[in-house]
Amino acid sequence: MSTAEKIHPRHRLDDHLQNPVRFSIMAALARAGTLGFREVRDAIEVTDSALSKQVTLLETAHYVSVGKAFVGKMPRTSLTLTRQGRTAWKSHLAALTEIAGQE
Repeated sequence: MSTAEKIHPRHRLDDHLQNPVRFSIMAALARAGTLGFREVRDAIEVTDSALSKQVTLLETAHYVSVGKAFVGKMPRTSLTLTRQGRTAWKSHLAALTEIAGQE
C-alpha cells in the first residue's frame, strides 16, 4: 500500500468525542447504558450547566437520548447511550487505540 493510500487513524476520530467532557459522558454511559443526570455530573466532576451544554450536543448528534420523568414530585433526567452513540464510541476508541499503538 502506498503512502497516499494509507490514511492515518486520526481521520477516523469522531469530532463530537474530541471534547474531554463529551468523551467522559460517553465513557460513563458506555459502562452503564443509562445514568441519571446527577450521577453523570458527579462522576465526571462538572457543573450542571456544563453537562447540560455537552449533553445537548451529544443529543443533537443522536449519541445520547435524554429522558424526563418524575419520581414523586421531583423531576428526574436520565441519559441513555443510543445504538448510534455506542457505535461511534467503539469506532472512536478503536482509532485511539490504533494511534496509540503506532510507533
